Amino acid sequence: MHIQQNGEKPKPDPAPTVFTEEEINAYLASGRVELPQGVKKVRLQGLSGQVTGFLTVDFDQIKQNQRSSNMLLSLFSGTHDVTVETDAAGSAGEGKVHVRTVSLDGTEVPRMALEYFAEKYITPKYPNVGLDSQFKLPNRIDMATVGYHKISIVQK
Repeated sequence: MHIQQNGEKPKPDPAPTVFTEEEINAYLASGRVELPQGVKKVRLQGLSGQVTGFLTVDFDQIKQNQRSSNMLLSLFSGTHDVTVETDAAGSAGEGKVHVRTVSLDGTEVPRMALEYFAEKYITPKYPNVGLDSQFKLPNRIDMATVGYHKISIVQK
């Protein structure tokens, strides 16, 4: 892949690399991306500074071997179509994602329930992932800009 090869160079080519939404979704569907446990399908849609993810999620697999009597978590059982709306950007080698809303089968999940679910099931498995995530961008990516159905990557 160009991004990986360019990132391995002593001086990466700083010309932006642009990926279309179709290319990103084809890659996600190719089977070459290991999805987290319980996530069955992912499709992304980009708008200026925003990424919306459409997923099929088996929450029982995510919560496997963990029980909770909290009523808020009763929302998260079975398999559902999930829509996640985020703000996403990358600059100075760091990516930032802020989850704005999550809907299960078209119904928005209360923020308090999302926070509790992420704290109990997501963050313990993936410490850098939550409703507000910051992470180092790989392959010497300096900047990532989400545009209308595309993303531009600049490496340094």
